[in-house]
Amino acid sequence: MSGRALYSIGAVARMLDIPAATLRTWEERYGVPKPERSAGGQRLYSRDQVGQLRFIKAQLAAGMAPADAHRLLAERLTAGSLFVGEPEPARTRLLVLLAERDPFAAELSEYFLRTEGYEVASARDAADAARKFEELTPSVSVIDLLISGGAGLDLCYQLKQHSDAPVLAISTLEISDQALEAGADGFLQKPLDPLQLVSAIKDMIGASAFLRLSQGDPR
Repeated sequence: MSGRALYSIGAVARMLDIPAATLRTWEERYGVPKPERSAGGQRLYSRDQVGQLRFIKAQLAAGMAPADAHRLLAERLTAGSLFVGEPEPARTRLLVLLAERDPFAAELSEYFLRTEGYEVASARDAADAARKFEELTPSVSVIDLLISGGAGLDLCYQLKQHSDAPVLAISTLEISDQALEAGADGFLQKPLDPLQLVSAIKDMIGASAFLRLSQGDPR
């Protein structure tokens, strides 16, 4: 599952604190990692590729030149010796807004998220999701695009107009382009693998949420 394309270039830039322009330059110059392209031509990075970029960033921080860091990455990938670990585990309980129209799917996702230490606020329609987003300021929102008869795209756009907190769009339909255009930072097609959902949440919250918490922002 970790090789499945998931994150927009903007989401990856925020996760790793690497400018999107730099990611594009690295792709064009070195070819590794090379994200997939959606039907609409948007870059989509897998979890493995985010890990590869995290590896590159670590080599640069250690003083290696970008060309050498990418050469080392390519060698590790060829040799199959690159371990892509999980991001830093959560040190405090962060809030996930789960806007899911299917009560059974919501119950399963909520169970796995709570097991991993997250607080979860669930909503079954778009109006309730928007209200809870405003009241609770979650660290990340998971939006079923077919909620309230297909109001999920508008909801994604609405949430991103009010906060930079990441939004993960989910749908039974393959509409990743529409989701990203509406402001979503990532997309997963249903039915969801609960473990993949949890991993995506960990990726998308990242260190930025802990920084906001340490500065007094409740998100």
